[in-house]
Parts: sequence; C-alpha cells; structure tokens
Amino acid sequence: MFTGIIEEIGRVLRIEQLGENRRITISAKTTPTQLKLGDSIAVSGVCLTALDIKPDSFSADLAPETWKRTSFSRIHEKAVVNLELPMKADGRFGGHIVQGHVDGVGTLIGLDRIADSDNWWLRFEAPHEIERYTVPKGSISIEGISLTVARLEDNVCTVAIIPHTVERTNLNSLRNGDPVNLEADLIAKYVEKMLRGDPGKRGLTVEELVKQGF
Repeated sequence: MFTGIIEEIGRVLRIEQLGENRRITISAKTTPTQLKLGDSIAVSGVCLTALDIKPDSFSADLAPETWKRTSFSRIHEKAVVNLELPMKADGRFGGHIVQGHVDGVGTLIGLDRIADSDNWWLRFEAPHEIERYTVPKGSISIEGISLTVARLEDNVCTVAIIPHTVERTNLNSLRNGDPVNLEADLIAKYVEKMLRGDPGKRGLTVEELVKQGF
C-alpha cells in the first residue's frame, strides 16, 4: 500500500522489449538503495516489482496490459517518473490510501499558474469509471500523487497544486494532451458496493450507513 506522497523523481534510462513484455530501467539517487529484489515500488502511480537493482538504478517489467492501460503508453527514454516506496506498518499516513492499481487514464488539459499566486491549477478530463468516484474535496491519485479535488464540472476535474508538488514530481514535465494515471478513492468504491448490495437483496440505505457511523 502507498499513500501518494512522492519520495523522489526518477528518469527512464532504457526501454527494452523482452518477449511480450517491456523492461524499463529507471535511474534515481536514493530509492534504489532502499530496494531489494522483488520489492514493490510505485512508478507514477503504478505498482511494479523491482528487478536488477543497482546503487543508482532499478528495472521493472511491464506486461502488455500495463503498457496499454496506463500512461506508460507515452513513456520514452529520459522521461521523468514519480517514485514512492510502500508505506511501512509504523509509518506516517501522509496522503490517502493508494494501491498502485490504476483505475483509468485521464487527459491533461492544462497546468496553469493561478493569477497573483505561486500556486497552480491542474485540469484534466477523467473517464467515467473515475469521474463517478470523484467529489469536490475528495482524494484522487494523479500519476501517483495524492491530491484533493477542488472542482468537478462534468468530467473535467480541477486540483490546486502548490510549488513544492510542481518542483518535486513529474507534473512540470507533462504537456497538454498527455495521458495521466488516475486511481480513484478506494473507500468510495467500497461504499458504492455496499449501497448497491448483493443481487436479490435490499441495498444498504443511508439510514443504515448513519447507524454504522458513516
């Protein structure tokens, strides 16, 4: 499990075709020294398995499904990626629950400076399978970054970005029209299932949720 707090940005050194899979090699200053063979690591919001670990790099294999259904479809050598190690059991929960399982790919509309501010507005189009779980002030993972939704207009989502996030993630390397990895709030998906209920059974009501402390 991850929390969406990016620890380091890495850079793609190589992309190699190995049978039906692609192997990417990523350089980074500190993350590789904390990895062991087979460890999980979130790369721009995608949970991957660390392989061929060296002091300043590691590799990971991408199945065709991962390549096709994530923003890795636009990745290239020298591309910048966000890195996060799994949360430790005794660690601080700084963001929100992020599994590293991309729910869908959105399209970046713009990253624009807010007038008379050091902050930025990030706008993107979200597919229906993400938009249905997105609410103002709710959490969403974008390229593995835990962010808070400021506005939602149809399928266009806006989030506020502080300078630290722009400087310490891959956001400033993206261009309008680029695909971005999106992961919806896990809790929202569970609540939906609870409200829907099992086939043939009465769904959970709002009153029952209130009784249970929601």
